[in-house]
Amino acid sequence: MSEQQGLARPRRNLEALLLLVALGIGIGASALVSLDRNEALGQGFWLQAGTLTVLAAGFHVVLRLRASYADPVMLPIVVALNGLGIAMIQSLDAATGNDAGANQLKWTAVSVLIAAAVLWFLKDHRVLRRYTFISLAVSTVLLILPLVPGVSAGDINGASVWIRLGPVQFQPGEIVKITLGVFFAGYLSTNRDLILLAGRKIGPLQFPRVKDMGPMVTAWAASVGVLVFQHDLGMSILFFGLFMVMIYVATSRGSWLILGLLLMGAGGYAAAKIFPHVRLRIDAWINAFDPVVYERFPGGSAQIVEGLFGMASGGLAGEGLGLGRPDLVPFANSDMIIASLGEALGLIGVFAILTLYLMLFTRGFRAALGTRDSFGKLLACGLSFAMALQCFIIIGGVTRLIPLTGLTTPFLSAGGSSLLANWIIVALLLRISDAARRPQTTGPLPTGIGKEAPAPAR
Repeated sequence: MSEQQGLARPRRNLEALLLLVALGIGIGASALVSLDRNEALGQGFWLQAGTLTVLAAGFHVVLRLRASYADPVMLPIVVALNGLGIAMIQSLDAATGNDAGANQLKWTAVSVLIAAAVLWFLKDHRVLRRYTFISLAVSTVLLILPLVPGVSAGDINGASVWIRLGPVQFQPGEIVKITLGVFFAGYLSTNRDLILLAGRKIGPLQFPRVKDMGPMVTAWAASVGVLVFQHDLGMSILFFGLFMVMIYVATSRGSWLILGLLLMGAGGYAAAKIFPHVRLRIDAWINAFDPVVYERFPGGSAQIVEGLFGMASGGLAGEGLGLGRPDLVPFANSDMIIASLGEALGLIGVFAILTLYLMLFTRGFRAALGTRDSFGKLLACGLSFAMALQCFIIIGGVTRLIPLTGLTTPFLSAGGSSLLANWIIVALLLRISDAARRPQTTGPLPTGIGKEAPAPAR
């Protein structure tokens, strides 16, 4: 047994201890919301506390039984973020009279159960490699659904990204970041040599043959179609960023990043010239405090400015959960929840949340570095980067670092489709981390799993 194998330990007891801390953060935040409003801890509070505890404990048991060597830090981080998000949403509900907090708790239960099922039945992440082109087909169908009459939920806040399934609205694009990640990982791990070696070299760039890049171009065109037909700038940037980082990880060539940045810059310039809603968002970003821009509707900067004022009023330590007026900010429980948390928890609280996110992303990248197969490396890296990029896009927009786009903050924002997709991503990262940390066994592998597919003949 090697030194690495000898040091490998499941560390599920450490996870259980961290889960107690995470549950204390989430449940304690909900308690503070009630206490700061001079309300008793009623039946709703105890129902929420019990639900979160049972869900976290159940997922922990699944990890003990099915992925005992999985990363011990990911689950506690996600539970803490999820619980904190529910508490903030409930605080906003008390001011607005909505019931988004109860709905978020229901979606949390559904998301955790589905993520646990993924972890239970997916015994080896390499099985997903068999569904490379099926994942591309599923991605295309999901992206088209919001445009199909009878299924589409129509134009909501300027974007056509929702479908209606009975009484439930769902955003298929959140699932697409998973299916596209599976496709990119499967295709690039199989065709890496062709992309690196075949084709024509122009300056420092080695361009692959057109026929080798056909499926990749199809996926890229589908992501561009999100901007053209659905007017969803944030999700389009997310898909394109996922495309670029995975091809860079597969080829280790910085020239792809340079080319990607050039294409993104050219695409952003063209979008600003062609699409009025993109131009208005850029104007609201640059001239946020102009009275004319502030009062303009739609496309004004009131949402951005009110969010900045809310965070400023929070100061260093915050107004406190359940206090202040974060409800004055439009979409305070979804797009602008970081601004709401900034007012409630202050700069210290926001930095603590960003630290949790940073730890989550780095644990995902650590799983990518540790796993022994190229498909797992690419998939873990892509999924971790997708969450990181999503956080950067929305938090950067809220803080006026970049133009604001309509994305959710993972695990914090109100929204069932986002919560479900990100819990599934965590389940996949835990499965890959289990493979990365598990002592390597000797002997033949199951047929069709773990072998690198041979490159097609040139």
